[in-house]
Amino acid sequence: MVEDTPINEADIERLVGRVADLKVAIGTAIVGQSDVVEQLLIGLLAGGHCLLEGVPGLGKTLLVRTLGQALELDFRRVQFTPDLMPSDILGTELLEEDHGTGHRSFRFQKGPIFTNLLLADELNRTPPKTQAALLEAMQEKTVSYAGTTYALPRPFFVLATQNPLEQAGTYPLPEAQLDRFLLQVQVDYPTAAEERDILALTTGGAQAEVSRVMGGEEVLALQGLVREVHLSEDLLGWITDLVRATRPGDAAAPAEVASYVRWGAGPRAGQALVLCAKARALLHGRLAATREDIAALAAPVMRHRLLLSFAAEAEGQSADDVVAALLAHIPPPSA
Repeated sequence: MVEDTPINEADIERLVGRVADLKVAIGTAIVGQSDVVEQLLIGLLAGGHCLLEGVPGLGKTLLVRTLGQALELDFRRVQFTPDLMPSDILGTELLEEDHGTGHRSFRFQKGPIFTNLLLADELNRTPPKTQAALLEAMQEKTVSYAGTTYALPRPFFVLATQNPLEQAGTYPLPEAQLDRFLLQVQVDYPTAAEERDILALTTGGAQAEVSRVMGGEEVLALQGLVREVHLSEDLLGWITDLVRATRPGDAAAPAEVASYVRWGAGPRAGQALVLCAKARALLHGRLAATREDIAALAAPVMRHRLLLSFAAEAEGQSADDVVAALLAHIPPPSA
């Protein structure tokens, strides 16, 4: 199936069913974390990149690796370290010699970024120079090197993990790079029951086998289908109001924004919220997005796009607190 082929009702049911199969496949190796898994799948369906944040040991890398195993896509992992260079990600030119003619020429050796699913593990443990190597790839789906532009495979999906900035040896991601991520997914500690199941699953002799359930053509078809999901004009207006109210200078901004936000979200946040709401609707088997879809994804879409003030840090206010105040201050349209 190619991307511009019309999708009939039977194809829609089959594709939505494949997403359900994908969730089941991931569940064979991952215990709990249902919200995290759902947000990763929303990012995949919406065609965006995801940034997972959580303390070490919560299974962020295992989760991404499991998703890579369940998808019939090329998967690469890059461990970001303080000594990693941009060429270690993008690739480099090699000097080759034809032994028959003695002619020498340069050949571009592609780096690990030339893949479908890239795991950028512990992204904020490498300096900003190396972090910036991902900027063009994430936005344009291309890599420029020595005056030549190379297209990345499709689909192309970056899943990055980062440790909380309070930990030693981390470099804050610049705002321009954070804005390239469709979602910032918070990975929290498991519940007591989930932790017990994790211990039982990971300390025995049997190893979980993850089935491959979806290929690249199906991923592209689903991404095209997401854009056809209906979003009413009223809901589009609500998203616009929410994003604009994150800016301290906006007349509709609540007091929490004026007090705790230095810079609000840009239009890319609105685009992300529209696509994510549509993707969540499709994930739940609906062809129309609802208020609940938007409210559920407002924090993951906007938490990394709000630059908080020193007052927020001093008073223990987070970006999620600001988003909650926004949702309370700007009511959704009536059903």
